[in-house]
Amino acid sequence: MIKHNFKKLTIWKDSMDLCDLIYNYTDSLPHKEKFNLIQQLERCSVSVPSNIAEGSGKRTQLHFAEFITPALTSSYEIETQLLICERRKYGDQIELKTILNKVEVLQKQISNFRETLVVKIK
Repeated sequence: MIKHNFKKLTIWKDSMDLCDLIYNYTDSLPHKEKFNLIQQLERCSVSVPSNIAEGSGKRTQLHFAEFITPALTSSYEIETQLLICERRKYGDQIELKTILNKVEVLQKQISNFRETLVVKIK
């Protein structure tokens, strides 16, 4: 059984930081988005580190990699929702650009980490 300590993984730490940024950012969004963009952004941001943590306790590298994929796809959902916010000119646009950059960096990190798990299997 392979077990990673998720709290030591850079992708988990960075996704937790992103989650904090998202929650802070959603505080500035219009109240009318409470059950749309705000809820969706917050849920997706929680999903990324949650899937990484859950996968870390799985039995094999392959099982872990299967949980890394939803973490990555949730990050793409976050990116799309932030781009909608950008188009709607919601919130502080400089803060939004900073978060979008962090999302792109995290996507690369998660993708690279997933590749290392898959390579170890082959």
